[in-house]
Amino acid sequence: MTVVAFNGSPRSGGNTEILLRNALEELEAEGIRTELIKVGGQILRGCTACNWCRESGEKRCVIDDDPLNGYLDKMREADGILLGSPTYFADLTAEMKALIDRSGYVLRPSRELKRKLGAGVVAARRGGALHTFDSLNHFFLINEMIVVGSSYWNDGIAGAAGAVAEDDEGINTARTLGRNMAWLLKKLES
Repeated sequence: MTVVAFNGSPRSGGNTEILLRNALEELEAEGIRTELIKVGGQILRGCTACNWCRESGEKRCVIDDDPLNGYLDKMREADGILLGSPTYFADLTAEMKALIDRSGYVLRPSRELKRKLGAGVVAARRGGALHTFDSLNHFFLINEMIVVGSSYWNDGIAGAAGAVAEDDEGINTARTLGRNMAWLLKKLES
């Protein structure tokens, strides 16, 4: 079993990454392979609505000069997907939005993500986390995925880089999310 996490933050080692790593550590402790992919800071174009991905039958995006098609392969191979984003002006980062739009447009018609597990993870300075969380979870719901919950909304509060480590409730929520996802993956496998 494999879970892939996509980090929408351009900041390496930042708050979103810390939250994702806490969830991934719990999955790894249960014997589940994990991978963390840094999407934030990458050049990832938005969808151009050319419809080539649907008309060509190729099941990939026509835009080949960015990493999106590789990300699609990671999603196809995974049993679970985590999407993480810091809160930028009460929503997710532009790179995460591009990932959601383009991967959803390519993968949704063939229902390739159906019944995989998914969960959003959000870092916020103060406000906007719930809207960001909703934006991430809409990707899972429209793709007929199973959204895994935790003991609270999957968010952590922090201003400065790394400060989320001081948010005990946020860290515990991320860790509980990882344990819940591991439990459900094992139940579905049996």
